[in-house]
Amino acid sequence: MQYNNPVIKGFYPDPSVCKVDDTYYLICSSFQYFPGVPIFESKDLLNWQQIGHCLTKTSQVQLEKVNSSGGVFAPTLRHHSGRFYMTTTNDTTRQNFYVWTDDIYGEWSEPIYVDQGGIDPDLYFEEGKTYFMSNGLDDFGVPGIVQCEIDIATGSKKTPSRTIWQGTGGRYLESPHMYKINGLYYLLAAEGGTEYGHMETYARGPSVTGPFEAYPHNPVLTNRNLGGYQLQGVGHGDLVQDHQGHWWLFHLGFRQIGQWQTYHHLGREVFLTPVTFGEDGWFTAGHNGTTLLTFETDRIADTAAQVEKKIFTFENTEWDKDWCYLRHPHTENYRLEPDKLSLQGTDVTLDQAESPTFIGIRQKDFEAVISCDIHPADGEAGITLYMDEHHHYDLAVRRDGEGYRVVERLNIGDVKSIQNEVDLRGIQRATLVIQAAHDHYTFLIREDGQETQLGTAQTRYLSSEVAGGFTGVLIGLYAVGQGASAEFSNFSIEYV
Repeated sequence: MQYNNPVIKGFYPDPSVCKVDDTYYLICSSFQYFPGVPIFESKDLLNWQQIGHCLTKTSQVQLEKVNSSGGVFAPTLRHHSGRFYMTTTNDTTRQNFYVWTDDIYGEWSEPIYVDQGGIDPDLYFEEGKTYFMSNGLDDFGVPGIVQCEIDIATGSKKTPSRTIWQGTGGRYLESPHMYKINGLYYLLAAEGGTEYGHMETYARGPSVTGPFEAYPHNPVLTNRNLGGYQLQGVGHGDLVQDHQGHWWLFHLGFRQIGQWQTYHHLGREVFLTPVTFGEDGWFTAGHNGTTLLTFETDRIADTAAQVEKKIFTFENTEWDKDWCYLRHPHTENYRLEPDKLSLQGTDVTLDQAESPTFIGIRQKDFEAVISCDIHPADGEAGITLYMDEHHHYDLAVRRDGEGYRVVERLNIGDVKSIQNEVDLRGIQRATLVIQAAHDHYTFLIREDGQETQLGTAQTRYLSSEVAGGFTGVLIGLYAVGQGASAEFSNFSIEYV
């Protein structure tokens, strides 16, 4: 059968996966957004349904005034003796920690901290012992992939942290994961930076502590030399074995806005690549060590169907799963109903690294039509295409004396520009429309069945290449201004 990548679209980076009985579970990074660390499940590796988040309580993670792309970095998901563990880093506070649950559909524990530095932590269980890995410096000042044994009940170290592998020479050695396969220990890692030089490398050894021998043909997976191919930045992955014994790699990557336009704004997404072990025990990945947007495989039954959701509304999404807030929300400013949303604004704006009245859903593909009816009172309310506090495009209705105006505002770094304004001619409800394409957005207002275009803006200025950071565009609904309020209804994102 044929399947298409990415298997989870939009800003869901740094995937980690595990299999329990007949179900696969996958988690991703969340950075400054809350709830933290989204959780997905699947029966067939291709179709994924979000079932919740690992970090749903403010006590579990500190996000106050965290800058964009700070906060919760790459997590690892593991299952051991009937219990799920998620370990991650709050990069802002420089703390590695893990939480656990016996019910993946329920709440997770309070955090347990580990006194080891670096990022991208991993847990490995064997014979009553728990090993903790991250990148960084060990207790003796040696850089690389660092490992110690911990007490899983308390997080306390039982051995010194020691470097067990220093990679193949690529920059930013990160994302370590350990596996025991056919009697050998495999150490998977990412190198090259999570940009166009990203790559997956690995080594193997006779024990969990090594010594580790690098795969002779590293990198095992990278798209760094595929000029003119839309899929780039491939790396940071996790291995899983399917029901039939085949191995797969879930990893991140990103899609450029065009064949020769090296910008991406949807964020790093989740890709699936087949892995094959040779008779010598080394494994290869993908198509000649690259990941494709479409794979042909006999590992998945021809009867399997990859189903893609094309329309997102208030009614067919869930507030506590599909949507998220900027940092810890002031919940008294939100009224979430099945078919509408009411927001109460504050003096905190989208330009601040705080918690404005904002709730967002990830943009999942390039071409879409976004629309929403907005009934504002005082202040300003609207739709924002949000990359970070310095890079976002806003289409908003705001009070102007006794009337209302629709405003198109572009925020690009230090440049804050109102591109166009349109009077609402006395009416107090507006339908705002944004048409998304690969390389630009078009902003419109719809009145009495007629659409008036306010302007356009290039997507590249919301890309990671311009904005920096590790996130992707969210389609946000917001209200700004002390005493401002607004009601949102008939929300829709329709992907082409």
